[in-house]
Amino acid sequence: MALTHITLRDFVIVRELELDLKNGFGVLTGETGAGKSILIDALQLALGARAEASVVREGASRCEVCAEFEPTPTMTAWLHEAGFESNAELLLRRTVDTSGKSRAWINGSPATATQLRELGEQLIDIHGQHAWQSLTRPDAVRGLLDAYANIDTRPLKTAWQAWRQAEQTLSDAKQAQSTLANERERLAWQIGELDKLKPAAGEWEDISAQHSRLANAQALIDGANEATVLLEGDEEGGALRQLSRAIQSLQALGHVEPEFNALADVLLSAQAQAEDVAHSLHSYLRKTDLDPDTLHELDERMGLWLSLARRYKKTPEELPTALTQWREELAKLDAAADLDALEKAERAAHQACLKAAQQVSAQRQKAAKPLAQAVTTAMQQLGMQGGRFEVSLQTLDTPAQHGLEEVSFLVAGHEGSTPRPVGKVASGGELSRIALAIAVTTSELGQAGTLIFDEVDSGVGGAVAETVGHLMKQLGQHRQVLAVTHLPQVAACADHHLLVSKAASQGQISSQVRPIHGEERVNEIARMLGGEKLSATTLAHAREMLGTPQN
Repeated sequence: MALTHITLRDFVIVRELELDLKNGFGVLTGETGAGKSILIDALQLALGARAEASVVREGASRCEVCAEFEPTPTMTAWLHEAGFESNAELLLRRTVDTSGKSRAWINGSPATATQLRELGEQLIDIHGQHAWQSLTRPDAVRGLLDAYANIDTRPLKTAWQAWRQAEQTLSDAKQAQSTLANERERLAWQIGELDKLKPAAGEWEDISAQHSRLANAQALIDGANEATVLLEGDEEGGALRQLSRAIQSLQALGHVEPEFNALADVLLSAQAQAEDVAHSLHSYLRKTDLDPDTLHELDERMGLWLSLARRYKKTPEELPTALTQWREELAKLDAAADLDALEKAERAAHQACLKAAQQVSAQRQKAAKPLAQAVTTAMQQLGMQGGRFEVSLQTLDTPAQHGLEEVSFLVAGHEGSTPRPVGKVASGGELSRIALAIAVTTSELGQAGTLIFDEVDSGVGGAVAETVGHLMKQLGQHRQVLAVTHLPQVAACADHHLLVSKAASQGQISSQVRPIHGEERVNEIARMLGGEKLSATTLAHAREMLGTPQN
């Protein structure tokens, strides 16, 4: 899952750059201000870092960063789940314009910055030059231990939040007892009033239609009778009889005028429909009566509906829904008023939280000693002989979101001294070395295929610097390691060497990165040893460090 290729266009002071990267241990070196960290900044942008307009090269409309990686089966599964195509390469691309607006793609498909960050966590692990500062922050220290122990704290956070919610619910219920009682009384009264009516969904529409029919029953009966008479009537006046005579007249002449037959067929259809209407009217008249008693009952029930609707400022149609809502609210109030049940729920949530916290504590206690031993061993290699590193776990009185303890790192700078918090006993250089020791120790456990160290060796020199280089080279046997460094001892240990330089072009400063080999690399190591003026001594020393034969 190593980084294989990176392309930059109009990024900060880089006009255009295409760079192939190899496995193993590689270094980036160059003069101060040449832009050694620009490549790191570009990678962070490709991996979802916040986009700002300032990253666009002056005079350009937008910048572009592309990073290409070797995918793994795990990464392929993530791509499929997220809806992206999986190819032989994993290509991340991001652009930023002068307004600060950014766009991102994964294997050619549009992506969000969040998706880039999710990928980035699995692709690259970056250790910055100020990593030591995190050693004094409780959250960062705790995160390091949890990562080392491979602890999943999400169940604990969920349990803690559930406990706090149950605790808050109980507290609110205790404070609102009088208010709850009044509200329960009001809801119970309203529910009792509507229960007298027992309004059913759709009932108002049904009784309204039924009432309308009964209220107009006489008019309906008279209209049906009149229509029946007009259809059937006496021997001469009924519409049906007239239609029959018209049909007969047309059919009698159909042999002379064929069109009459077609017209007669139309009238036959009309006659059949009119007969159906007459039949339906007879059926309606047989089953319809005035029924004043039913009408009176409907009047009373509709009056109750309208009275309750006005009282509670609702339409009649809304009463069934209102009754359901009031019953639900009353049930919630009854539950809230049940302090015994709420106290039981709070105790259960607290026990669940405590159990989850204890499981995390057991994992931390198990991992604390091995982490301390590993970092202590690394400290000896980094010029802190006799120094000791410890992981301190201070128990809390009550479970917190992060567990039952606070985590801190203690260090003894030399043999025989008592370990104390790192920020109080260590110098800047020692802090850098401790941070590097932790980085080396924890990096071996990570899943990211590429490790980047951005000047983490600041404050280190001499033989210790050489040890740092060997440690990174050792890491490079298993992972791709890229280090931005100003130490020739570290640079000399690298499998691959990238030189960062800048030059003026068309009135602008432009930065370039290119691989160097052979004599060119000797010259760069010599420059790092003695400055821009290369002497025979520095060149000889550089060849010695690189194992290059003397000219």
